[in-house]
Amino acid sequence: MKLSWKARRRWALIALLVALPLYIIVAVNVIALFDRPSFMLELGIYVGLGIVWAIPLKPIFKGISQPDPDTPQDKR
Repeated sequence: MKLSWKARRRWALIALLVALPLYIIVAVNVIALFDRPSFMLELGIYVGLGIVWAIPLKPIFKGISQPDPDTPQDKR
């Protein structure tokens, strides 16, 4: 089922305001369970985790910065 533009905007907002902070907290706590790796390895882990969260959410974020395509031209 394809989400409407409004639904994608709402889900994107929820993802950024709720899911992303939770993901950050979980990632930091999981990394803290292990002995502290070298700086470069730790940086690589955080950069990798920073990219990984966006991959499954890409369809939600795609095109939300554009005007609503369902709105008539004269109301834009």
